[in-house]
Amino acid sequence: MTTQRAEPATTADERSMLEGWLDYHRQTLAWKCEGLTDAQLRTASVEPSTLSLMGLVRHMAEVERSWFRRVLADEDAGPIYYSEADPDGEFRLTEADTWQEAHGTWQAEIEKSRQNAARFGLDDITVGKHRRTGERFNLRWLYTHMIEEYARHNGHADLIRERIDGVTGD
Repeated sequence: MTTQRAEPATTADERSMLEGWLDYHRQTLAWKCEGLTDAQLRTASVEPSTLSLMGLVRHMAEVERSWFRRVLADEDAGPIYYSEADPDGEFRLTEADTWQEAHGTWQAEIEKSRQNAARFGLDDITVGKHRRTGERFNLRWLYTHMIEEYARHNGHADLIRERIDGVTGD
C-alpha cells in the first residue's frame, strides 16, 4: 500500500481547507507506518517511553472518537484501548496487538468522524461537552485542534520511524 497525500488547494474555501489539512495529516501518519512489520510498529521510541507508531495510531483512534463522537455528537462511545485503571492503555502494546486491528479501528473512527462532522457547520456548537472542563466548541475549533494534534504526533512519528529503519521525510 502506498499512502497518497495531497495538500488542499491554495484557494480552497475554509471548510475544504480545514478538512484537507486534517486529511493530509491523517495520511501522513499512515505513511510513516507504511512498510513496517507489526514488531517494528510496536517498537518503543526510547526507553522508558512506551511511545510507538502503533501506539500513536491507537491514540489517534481514541482522539478521533473523543472529539467527533463524544464531544461533537454527544455519542455514548466508551474508550477503545484505555481505561480508568490504565489511562495510557493505547500505548501499552503486547505481541498480540496487530497493525491490521489498530489501522482498521483508526480508519473506522476517521470515517465516523467524517460522518458526524458532515452534519455540522463550522460555527455550529458541539452537542456534547469536554469531559473534564464541560466546555462546548464549534466545529472550526475541533478541526483546528485535530490538525494540531496530528501535526504534533507526526513529529513524534518522524523520529520513531527514523530510529526504526532510518527512513526520513516530511
